[in-house]
This record gives sequence, structure tokens and C-alpha cells, in this order.
Amino acid sequence: MFRRKLRLLQSIWTFCRRNQQSRQQIRKIFTKQFLPSASRWLLLPGAVVSMRGFTFGMRPSEKEPEATSASKSPEEKIIEQADELFDKSDTLALYDYLIQYKDSSNDELLWRLARAATDKGKLLKDPAKKDYYYEAFKYAKMALEKNPNNFACHKWYAILLDYTGEYEGTKQRIANAYEVKEHFLKAVELNPKDATSVHSLGYWCFLFADLPWYQQKIASVIFTTPPTSTYEEALKFFLEAERIDPGFYSMNTMMLGKTYVRLKENARAIYHLKKVKSFPVKTVDDEKAHKEAAELLRGLGVHDHD
Repeated sequence: MFRRKLRLLQSIWTFCRRNQQSRQQIRKIFTKQFLPSASRWLLLPGAVVSMRGFTFGMRPSEKEPEATSASKSPEEKIIEQADELFDKSDTLALYDYLIQYKDSSNDELLWRLARAATDKGKLLKDPAKKDYYYEAFKYAKMALEKNPNNFACHKWYAILLDYTGEYEGTKQRIANAYEVKEHFLKAVELNPKDATSVHSLGYWCFLFADLPWYQQKIASVIFTTPPTSTYEEALKFFLEAERIDPGFYSMNTMMLGKTYVRLKENARAIYHLKKVKSFPVKTVDDEKAHKEAAELLRGLGVHDHD
């Protein structure tokens, strides 16, 4: 009896496997007709059951891929190649590759181009650095206009609104503060598992917790209720980012140490600042994290040989 049911279900699955709507019906049939026999099914040699993918008798490597190379669109292939270059930290090649698509209407391409232009700018000195930041901001704005529901578009818009604000003076940068935070919050809302968005919120909080008194005065002139934060709030975001993706970013580890320094929790500060040394220096941010961590450790009386 069970084997007849099994053959029936396999026939139904073969017929319907390419019809997404039919999969829901299959699950209902399985639940109603086959669930009582599930324990025996699981004992069959070589059987594989996945209630999510619902595949039968197939090893994981044999499951139908979500998208084969032949089925990918040209833009998906471009994005795949861009991500490979990004993972290799090949900043210049990545920018040169993506710049040819600067007139694209694809938000995924545009925010990646914004990131690439930003990273290239970090390699340069002003005025070239400034030019690339403003160029990157243009692409970030285009990406956000194309798709306001893409978390990465909000993240890179916020980053570049702040970066360009630095060139427009302290008053303008502070004036941008609420909008910057609003877009970081939206990025986290759209994708709470993106560690860099959470880190960016922590960095925003740290900046305003660490704001010099004269900049606080400027903020109080611009806003009835000026932006403020605390080191404790910044720490919460840095820790959450680390929980989401441990060791994902040298700057997050450095900022954990720096925040603990401000909170006068020196043992914890030293622990995180020493961890920065374990990150290979692949990017400008890595270099900055290493340098600042070493300076903070020296300030705590810890030297390289300690």
C-alpha cells in the first residue's frame, strides 16, 4: 500500500515540478495522505526529504539549481562578475568594469557602482577623492530612485550623503544627520541581517556621542532638537553587527574597542583592539583600522610586543 502511494506521489511530483503553484497542492497531498507513513519513508535507503524544497531521492548536489548560467539575464551575469571582483578586493578593476554600465536602470548595478566609486575615491587624495565621492553619490541617488525598497540603495545613499557632507562643512554635515540616520534605519528595516547597515547605525551614534562641544553648539542652532546619541547606543549596534556576521569588518572590531575606551572598559577595549591585528590589510579601511587600533592601544599603555 505504501509503495503504491509512493509511486503515485512521485508521478504527481514529476508532472508538477515545473509548476510553482502546483507545489502547494503537492504539500497538501503529502500532509494528508503520506504524513502518517513519513517515519517509514525516512527509513528507506538513500531517501532525501526536504519540506522546503520537497525533493525526493535526490542528493543535494543533484537538486535543480535556482538559476543556471544559461538562464541568467545579462545583468545578473554582470552583477555576478562584479561581486567576484569585490570579493577579491580588486577595487580598480571593479570600478573599470562597472563604469561602462553607468546609464543602467538596474538598481543592483547602480548601488554597486556607487560602492566601487567610493572605494576608488578612498585610494586617492583630494581633489580626486572628492570627485569620486560626488560621482558615487550620483549613482546612489539613481539607484534609490529606481528602487526605494532595496536596502543597499538606502545604505549607500546614507553613506554618501554623509561623505559629501564632510566637504560642505560641519554645519551641512550636521544638517544632513537626521536624513542619514533615517536611511540607515530604513536599510536595517528592509534587511535586518545586513551587518554593514547595523554597523553604520553604530558609527552614526558614535559620531554624535563623540561630538565636540563646539559642534554641539552648531547642532543646537540648526535643530530645535539636535541629533544626539550615547556610547552605549553605539556599542549596542556594533555588538549586534558582530553577532549577525562575526569578524565581517575590521572597522567594526576597531570601533568596538574604541567605544569601550570611551566607556573606560579598558580590558574589553584591549581585547577588541588586539583582534584587529588578525585582519589582513586588503583595503583602505583595513589599513585605517590597523593604524587606529595601534594608536588606541598605545594610549592604553599596550605596545606591539605586549
